[in-house]
Order: sequence, then C-alpha cells, then structure tokens
Amino acid sequence: MAAADFLSQATVYLAAAVICVPIAKRLGLGSVLGYLIAGMLIGPYAFGFLGEEGEDLMHFAEFGVVIMLFIIGLELEPQKLWRLRKQILGVGMSQVLVTAAIIFGACLALGLIWQSALTVALALALSSTAIVLQTLAEKNLMDSEGGRNSFAVLLFQDIAVIPILAILPLLAFRSVASDEGSKTILEGLPLGLQTVAVLGAVALIVLAGRYLIVPGLRAIARARLRELFTAAALLIVVSIALLMQAVGLSPALGTFLGGVILANSEYKHELESDLDPIKGLLLGLFFIAVGASIDFDLIAANPLLVVSLTAALMAVKFAVLFGIGRFFNLLTAQNFLFAFALAQAGEFAFVIFSFAAQLGIASSETLGLGISVVALSMTVTPLLFIVNEKLIQPRLCDGTPKEDKPADAIEEKNKVIIAGFGHFGSTVGRFLRANGVEATFLDNDPDRVNLLRKLGFKVYYGDATRPDFLLSAGADDAEIFVSAIDDPERNYALVETLQKFFPHLELMMRANNRYDAYEFIEMGLGNIYRESLDTSVRLGVDVLRKLGGGAYTSYRAGQQFLKRDEAAMGELAEHRHDMKAYISEARARIELQEELMEKDMEDKAREQDHAWDSEPLVRGFGAGE
Repeated sequence: MAAADFLSQATVYLAAAVICVPIAKRLGLGSVLGYLIAGMLIGPYAFGFLGEEGEDLMHFAEFGVVIMLFIIGLELEPQKLWRLRKQILGVGMSQVLVTAAIIFGACLALGLIWQSALTVALALALSSTAIVLQTLAEKNLMDSEGGRNSFAVLLFQDIAVIPILAILPLLAFRSVASDEGSKTILEGLPLGLQTVAVLGAVALIVLAGRYLIVPGLRAIARARLRELFTAAALLIVVSIALLMQAVGLSPALGTFLGGVILANSEYKHELESDLDPIKGLLLGLFFIAVGASIDFDLIAANPLLVVSLTAALMAVKFAVLFGIGRFFNLLTAQNFLFAFALAQAGEFAFVIFSFAAQLGIASSETLGLGISVVALSMTVTPLLFIVNEKLIQPRLCDGTPKEDKPADAIEEKNKVIIAGFGHFGSTVGRFLRANGVEATFLDNDPDRVNLLRKLGFKVYYGDATRPDFLLSAGADDAEIFVSAIDDPERNYALVETLQKFFPHLELMMRANNRYDAYEFIEMGLGNIYRESLDTSVRLGVDVLRKLGGGAYTSYRAGQQFLKRDEAAMGELAEHRHDMKAYISEARARIELQEELMEKDMEDKAREQDHAWDSEPLVRGFGAGE
C-alpha cells in the first residue's frame, strides 16, 4: 500500500511539473513560476492531490538547496570568494540588519510582543536562495554586478541563519520537547568545547577536501564508471551536510564551503555535471512544495490583510535593497535587478517559524499568517523578474533615452563613428586609437557610458538609430560607420536609418553569425564581420602548426579558407529561404572548398614555404598576423 501511495504521489508531482513548466516557459514566465503554479494546483487547497505529506516533501526537497550551494561553491575559487568579502559583510550585513529593524518596528506597531516581533523580523529579513539563484542562473545574470551582489547577500543570510536559530531559545516561553532526531552531538558540552568542536568540523572539511576527497576521486575516476562518480559526488555532499547538522551548523553553508575547497580540483566540472540534474529535480520539488504550502483558506478569509502584508513586506525590502545598492555605488540598471531579486522572503523563514512554533514564541495565527506571506512573496518573485526585464531594464538599457537622461551633445567630429562600446566595439576602438585613428564612440546604455567615462574612455550616450543624434555625432562629415552592436534587430534598424539619411557612409557591420550576415547581404551590405569567424580560423591555424605544419603554410591555408568562406556566404545567401536548395548548395560548397584545399596541399610552390619558417616569422604568424 505504501509503495502504491509513493508511486501515485510521484506520478502527481512529475505530471504537474511536466505540464505546467513548459507552459510557463512558453509564456515567458520562467521555470520557477511554473513549478510554483504546479504546486498550487495539486495542493490541498486546489485539486487536493496532496495532503499532509507536503511538509515531509519540503524537508526532502530542501536538499536541492544544499546541492545548489555546493555547485555554486565549485564555481568560486577561494581567491574569488575573498574578493567578495566587501559585498558579503558590507552589503549582506547591512541588508539583514536594516530590514530586520524596520520589520521589528512595524510588528511592534501592529501589537505583537517584542519576542514575536523579533522572530518575525529576523525570518522575513531573509530572502529565497533557491528561487533567486535558480532564476539568475536561468537568465544568465549570475555574473552581472546585480547578480554577484545578490549572491553575496544570500550567502550572508545563509550564515546568519545559524545565530538566528541560536537566539530563538533565549526568547522562548517554553523549551522544545526532547527529540532524539533533532539533537546535536555537542549538546551537554561546555560552550568553549562546543566552539572548538564547531571549528574542528570546519577544519575537517578543509583538510578532507585537500587530502582525502581529491585522491579518492582520482581512484574512483580510474574505475571509469560514471554512476560510481555520481555516487561519490552525492556521498561528499551528504557527508558534509550530515557533519554540519551534527554540530548545529547549516548544511547548506557547510556544503558551500566544501564546494569552494574543491573549486581548484581537476574534478570540479565532473562533480558539477553529475550533480546538476539531481539539483534541478530536487529544486523543482522544493518549488512545488512551496506552492502547495500556500494556505488559500487563510488568504480567502483575510485576502486584503494577506495581500497588503505581502505588498508591504516586498516594498520595504525593495526600498532597503535599492538604498543599499545606491550607497555601495551599484549602477542603476544593476541596482533594480538587485532590489527586485531579493525583495521576497525565503525558505529559511519556514524553518524559523517552525522552530518558533515549537518554542511557543508566537501564536499559531501569527505564524500561519507569516507562512502565507512568505509563500505568496516567493510566488510573486518570478513575476518581479519579468517586470524588471520587460519594463524597467529596456528603459535603462535598450537605447530609448530616458526623459531625465537626454542624449549627449557631441562636439568632436571624426572620420570614423563606432556604435556599441562593449567588448567587441572597445577592442576595435582601442586598435584604431593605438594606430593613430580617432573615432567617435556611441553607446545606448547610460550605466555603461558612466562606467567607461570613469575608466577614461570618451563615450557619448544616445540612440544611434535616431537621425538627429547621428547628425550631432558628425555622420554628415564621417566616412566610415562601424556597428559593434550585438542586437541584430537594432542593427537592422540602424542600417535602414543610415542608408536613408547618410548614404555616403561606408558601413561595416558586426554579425553574430552566418544568418545575421545573410540579412545584411539582403540589405545590400558588403562589409560584414562575423564575430567568431576569424577567431575560429585562427585556432585552426594554430592546430595545424602544433601538428607540424609550417607557420606560413598554416597561415596561408587559414587566409584561403576565410576568402572562400566569405565568397560562399554571398552565394548561399540567395538560397537561405529555400532550405532544400540551401542544404544542397552548402554541401556542394563544402566539398568544393575541401577539394581546393587538397589541391593547395599538393601545390609544388608550397615546397618553398619552409623558407618563411624562421623564428621571427613563426612568432609573427603565431600571433595571428
């Protein structure tokens, strides 16, 4: 019977995820919101497929957060973590303290006793590690300034859970009932010995990572059994989590530390790839459990109160986060990302409220209301990311000048204008300036313009697709216009504007790939630069050289390949709308190019190429000359 119940519940969870998540992704809502909606639908307050077992599932699914922090630790070398100390201690600590103080005052004003108010304040000051990091990773925002600061705050919050749980018994009106499963191995020891034991547990993780885990992984890798390596990865995570729990520390924090220690090992990528699917599945279960835990009966009984409290909480946290971001000089666009990302309450609030219930610190009505607010705020978070992405960021970054940020006045006039001053455009600009060619640089991201100016670059803010701005930039007198913009749609609009108003300019366009290049060819452009082509061919040339090919022979082969590929691209563009003809023509071109390259290899003139292979020339061609 138990087995049948397990299979039926597993079917419900998997079916809900498989149905809801693709629909949410298709609607642009993200996978996290899809899981939350799935939990709401199958929970006890909707279709009723789940009952009391949802709480047990939450404890199991929280292990997904533990694995996630271990994988994040693998991506952070100790030196990189040390560089984040300012964000962790400065941004993280100020967020927790300021937010908790404001919520504490509000709870007192609402009539809660100070013990309950402090408990609620500490719980609601924390944010959701699972939702925020999963969403940031899904949207490729982890390496952004806002993403890094969000991670630093979440890491500090995970650390702060330990003293918070230690403080709660001091506020209790009754002691927690003895529970063998909840005891730590340090109970009953003097405080000094407990401190030494905790430090010893951390030191054990560090030493095991250096001298036990890595050699063990080498031995396991030699067995060439992928499933054994996966088991070893799980064993590492479970063992560290168990040790941390045994000494009363956060399992998530311990596994994060273990990941950081193994970040420099040769097996970090294998560990990450083996654990990532398990992490994804468990996090999915966690989000479903959160959705199922929302008490819709309580919300229905007090809809205005619950919604108002949730909105007030998120507004307070947003304001605090935005103010802290300003204080620590976060750029405006990144500051909005930072504040929207962390404005919710988090999963550790469930743990704190559960512990508070055992201690009798707050009434069941207060804690039930708090849990509903936490769950609702977590559910709203993916929508906040969408608001930021669709409504806020475009006004800051997509080139539409903000009303309070007019386009810059441009006094200099140069023969070259470069639009887009990211990595691609800045490289072109630095190369030209190093060779005595001055250019006028334009960019449509006000925060990036401000940062580049601080770095010493003269960059002008404005929308390059507007004729009046181009005119002020000197387009009438310039000779060459270089577009280094990475957005194809904006590039197409830019070409149309330039061809209409400044037809004398010679256009040189960046293309992300071959298909973007086809669009430019259809628009009549000839100077098209695929951003990965030259680098790819240069890598191939270096491979030829390392396999014994002559420097000049390899270089010439690369140049001939480039020339023929560019010629073939122009001819293939004619067939791009007829896939059958395109494939046929592409196959023919590939075969022809290989035949020509073989003839080049047989060319007797190549017998003299060794004369070019003197050491200075070899170095020159090896540098991509």
